[in-house]
Parts: sequence; C-alpha cells; structure tokens
Amino acid sequence: MSWKTILTPYFLDQPLPGLELLKQPDWTINRVILPPSSVMDRLTTLHAALARSVQDTLSGGDLPVSIAGDCCSAIAVSAGLQRAGLDPLLIWFDAHGDFNTWETTPSGFLGGMPLAILAGRGEQTLLESLELAPLPEEHIFLTDARDLDPGERDLVANSSLRHLQNPLDLLDLPLGDQPIWVHFDTDIVNPEEVPAQNYPARGGPSSQDLTRVFRHLAETGLITAVSLSSWAPDLPGAEQSREISLALLRVLIQD
Repeated sequence: MSWKTILTPYFLDQPLPGLELLKQPDWTINRVILPPSSVMDRLTTLHAALARSVQDTLSGGDLPVSIAGDCCSAIAVSAGLQRAGLDPLLIWFDAHGDFNTWETTPSGFLGGMPLAILAGRGEQTLLESLELAPLPEEHIFLTDARDLDPGERDLVANSSLRHLQNPLDLLDLPLGDQPIWVHFDTDIVNPEEVPAQNYPARGGPSSQDLTRVFRHLAETGLITAVSLSSWAPDLPGAEQSREISLALLRVLIQD
C-alpha cells in the first residue's frame, strides 16, 4: 500500500488558492462547483466529493492523506473511512478542542465544532448529509487542546473522549491494535515555529517533540489515514509554516 494525497484547497466553503499551490502531479485535487446557496449546502457538496475520494483510495488498496484548509474536512474523511468499512481510533492533534456546540460557542464559528460533530454532539447537518454514524467518544483522543472555550472545556471534561494535554504522553500510552486515523491541525505546533495561523494559541509543543510522537505512531504500522488542516498560506511566515508542517506530515506517513 502507498499513501495517496487528496488536496481540498478551501477554507470551509471558500477557495484557498494559496493552498492549491502545494499540488504535486500525483495528487488528487478536490475541486467542485459549489452551489450559490448556504454554507452548509456548499460544504455538503465539497465534503461529499472528498468522502468519495477517501473511499476510492482505500478501495484501491492505498491509504489516504487529506490536506485541507480547515478541520471540518475531517468529517468527510470519517465518512470515507466508514464507507470503506473501517472503524479507526482517532487521534486529534489541535491547539483547540473543536468541541463546541451552538450552545457553548462564544463566536458561532463552525470551524470550532468538527470534533463535537463527529462525536454526535451539537450541529449534525454535515454528519447527516453524509449518512455518517457518530464516532464513539471512547475511540477519540484529543491531544493538546490548550485553548478551550469555557463551555467547551466543560463538554470535554464530561465526555468520554480522552484528553491528553501533553502529546508526549502518547509515547507511553497503549493503543491496542485498532487502525489509527491521525488528524493534525498545524496550529498545534508552537506559533514561534509555525506562525501563519488564523487562530494562533500561545505555547504548545515544539516540532521536535511532535516529530518524536509522530514517529512513534508511524512505527506502530497502524495508521490508516491522515488528515491535515493547514497553516494560513497568505499570512506572514507561511513558507516556514509550510516547511515544518509538511516535514511533520512526512514523519507520520514515513515518506
């Protein structure tokens, strides 16, 4: 099996041309005609195409790497995995929890909700549109999430997911033999190293520490899929952010 990259150059439903510049000749690009309607309708169209690409990649005997501009794209990755008959352990690397619902969010930002959506909480339109079953919370590891909103913090604390505040804890954590899906939001890296972020959070692990963790996960041989939520390609420091983020991705997929 080999890794196949699917690039979705959008931030939510908006094109992100700077991300499209990453495309390599052997990559699949997820570019579709989006309807002139609501954000949810546009995301449904975009996610349906990404879910098909993930499923097709797995059905063809390869492993998917999804690169997109936001974490909501992970919902489509999950749909593709389910359609291919996989039930992986999800390890979610992020400076934020992405575990807000409409009741807890102070901003109303949909991009702060995808992990809650995947767990069957709060907004379910995107999950239902893909006929996606929620993930069991006990199959989810939220890693770092140093920047939580107050209501979101309570939801995480009272959920069944496992919150590992220090990613290095994964080095000593038994993971069993279940397939692993790694979601990697590049804003988890300390912004002094990866500064081009729309929502930077102070502190965080170094790229060196994450390299140790990613190498450990790769060496399990259990990683079945990787999804990456990118840096902001149009902000200062984008080149440095790109180099460090893609180097970390290569560790995960042993490329």
